[in-house]
Amino acid sequence: MRTNRDLGDELVSRGIKLRQLALLVAVQRSGQLSLAAALMNITQPAASRLLADLERIVGAQLSQRHSRGITLTPAGERLAERARSMLRDLDLAGREVRDINRGSVGSVHVGSVTGPSLDLVLPVVRSLERSEPYLRFKIEVTSSDRLVAGLLSGNLDLYIGRVPEGIEASQFDTIPIGAEPLSLVVRRDHPLARRKGLTLEECLPFDWVMQPTGSMLCDTVERYLTGRGLALPSTVISTGSLMLSFAFVMRSQAVAVMSSSAARLFSEAGEGGPVTELDVVPGLSVPAYSIVTLRDREPTPAAQIFLKVLEEELRGRGA
Repeated sequence: MRTNRDLGDELVSRGIKLRQLALLVAVQRSGQLSLAAALMNITQPAASRLLADLERIVGAQLSQRHSRGITLTPAGERLAERARSMLRDLDLAGREVRDINRGSVGSVHVGSVTGPSLDLVLPVVRSLERSEPYLRFKIEVTSSDRLVAGLLSGNLDLYIGRVPEGIEASQFDTIPIGAEPLSLVVRRDHPLARRKGLTLEECLPFDWVMQPTGSMLCDTVERYLTGRGLALPSTVISTGSLMLSFAFVMRSQAVAVMSSSAARLFSEAGEGGPVTELDVVPGLSVPAYSIVTLRDREPTPAAQIFLKVLEEELRGRGA
């Protein structure tokens, strides 16, 4: 009969090390033993020894080397997935311990696409700064494909965005919120800003600035244009940086596509505002976004506080 110690400490008693598991995760991510060794800050021979020792401890072949690099066997993939989850939980535990030691409530790492970062995250953070003065925030604003990577790696507690196509949706819990309207923006003295009866087609000869090809925003804009029988702009400048998008707008004749929330932030200053929205894209919006968390990970106490206030904010808006 197996005891609790047998069940819980079997691999530990055989000498398994966290460094071996971290190397296996690095191999899974990189597909190259040399790159995995560099990520671990060890030599390639040392990495080979660690991997061989891990295979001996678990009693299974975990990897296969070939001319293009190294891949994991089905057994290696399963162990790497378990190891990644375990290492992520250890990182979170370490963060909570440090927060307790500092005497603070904790820290919450939140990601968001642009629109809700201004409409939702900003007011929630401002509210929590008053009610939870010791709570610390780290906010990352980027595209959903980067946000989901941050959530899976443990760098984010939650994010507001979408689960990209090709990602297994069953590993997430989502709370739908709503669509993200988009706007076309130019500097206030742009020739298009003064044109009467402006049409979308008249905007196409100018350079456009928007998120990179393959992003949900870019795909949405392409479908919007082609659905109206219009060609794509002849020149598209791809960037995920909102600041760089505004820089192109302010220093050139470029037309930028961005969330309407961001556009309003810089156009609400009346005649003195630096940019203006072009009223030529009615109904242009990215599909509905959600609050996204990992299904198999209990949110930290700090993240639970953030989620509670976020959900109260949404209820107050009737969302």
